[in-house]
Amino acid sequence: MAESAKKVAQQTEGRLDKVAENVRQGFDRVTRGRFSDEIKNGRFSDQVDHGIDQGRVEARRRKQGGSER
Repeated sequence: MAESAKKVAQQTEGRLDKVAENVRQGFDRVTRGRFSDEIKNGRFSDQVDHGIDQGRVEARRRKQGGSER
């Protein structure tokens, strides 16, 4: 009985390994060239800097009593 349980456990482990590999491959296909790659390549770096600069300008205007824009 112990041998058959061991064999079933090994087969199940093999199947789970195949499922995990299939999930990894599917995830890689779905996410290839997507948003995280754009961030890594610095595509949005100028926009982020501009937003910070714009926020500083608006804060300075409010402090001086002017309008935000």
